[in-house]
Amino acid sequence: MKILIAGGGIGGLTAALALTQFGHGVTVLEQADSLGEVGAGLQISPNGMKVFEALGLSDRIAENAFQPEGIEMRLGESGRVVFDIPLGLAAADRWGGPYLHLHRADLITALSDELAERAPKAVKLGAKLARYVKDEDGVTVELEDGTRLSADVLVGADGIHSVVREQMLGPDMPRFTGNVAWRAVVPIDLLGKDLPPPTACAWVGKGRHAVTYRLRSGLLANFVGVVEHDGWQVESWSGEGAKEDALNAFAQFHPVILSLIRNATKLNRWALYDRAPLTRWSDGRVVLLGDACHPMLPFLAQGAVMAVEDAWVLAARLSEGTDIATSVADYEADRQRRTSAVQAGARANAKLFHRHNPLTQLATYGPMWLAGRAAPGFVQSRNDWIYGHDVTATQRRKPLP
Repeated sequence: MKILIAGGGIGGLTAALALTQFGHGVTVLEQADSLGEVGAGLQISPNGMKVFEALGLSDRIAENAFQPEGIEMRLGESGRVVFDIPLGLAAADRWGGPYLHLHRADLITALSDELAERAPKAVKLGAKLARYVKDEDGVTVELEDGTRLSADVLVGADGIHSVVREQMLGPDMPRFTGNVAWRAVVPIDLLGKDLPPPTACAWVGKGRHAVTYRLRSGLLANFVGVVEHDGWQVESWSGEGAKEDALNAFAQFHPVILSLIRNATKLNRWALYDRAPLTRWSDGRVVLLGDACHPMLPFLAQGAVMAVEDAWVLAARLSEGTDIATSVADYEADRQRRTSAVQAGARANAKLFHRHNPLTQLATYGPMWLAGRAAPGFVQSRNDWIYGHDVTATQRRKPLP
């Protein structure tokens, strides 16, 4: 089939690669003039790496990645470890794949370079979608410059402010969570003795938490900080905030966190909004993927990975030889329950990380500390349903001739 993909981010490019591998012709419509992504670091857990392995991409993606030693929770002020889940070889043994940290730009580059080799000229830049029209025979999109393109299927992978979703379902009604997020990337050699641990580490505290991890083979440190704050509600990943405000927000936190903020050249700041699961993801030959249909709060590090899973499942379902309506319905059935559960898990973590008084902190983190020492396997098992999932095992299909 001929398939149009709106959006050249992680989900859109992965979908293009998966669809190409299954024998379809793809065109990626990216509104920007160059491929890239505003952002900093991201975590790709084993469930996402299984998709990249099935696409023959794991080595390319790992080239500039950092493999953390574990997943940690620490108390934000003292730095005391609450629990530590081993990763490295332990992740591959338990969940069937590595756990990696990447810069978003590096992942976009790896995906776009691979697509350029497999399907030259598949990406159309400066192509901003205005609307789509569908009928029984296909779907036609109109770009803002008046260009029209037709195909068998349109995939809306155009992110949290999806034009495709808005035409399909109307404007979304997000709910402000009362949290504002900060992020920065800092060269490790600027941090002196206050280095973040070589782990995916959540630093929890009263009404706020931070996450640190390393990127680009350990040369960069990634910082994300989330603070309860009702007075600022701008949802823009590219917005910037004042360093003084970030330092004040984390004034009582460990020197590792303060050093990251002080040495950041730029601190991005954005408000966090939550969205209820959609009732449907499709409109005939038009189907949504990734943040366009299930945007997530960043408290389980699964936003990008869920889009990667979506991409494989959609490509596999569209390649089964059934009619498009059945393929799309099967894709939705495969994905809606899982992505809704991950959305709920991220929501729950927001409360877990922000205990407000010493008693609730002790009641929450004390048993976690004990479990981490007495039953580390149990702590690991809490992530089995996410990291152990393999969409390629149940959806693997031979590529079309």
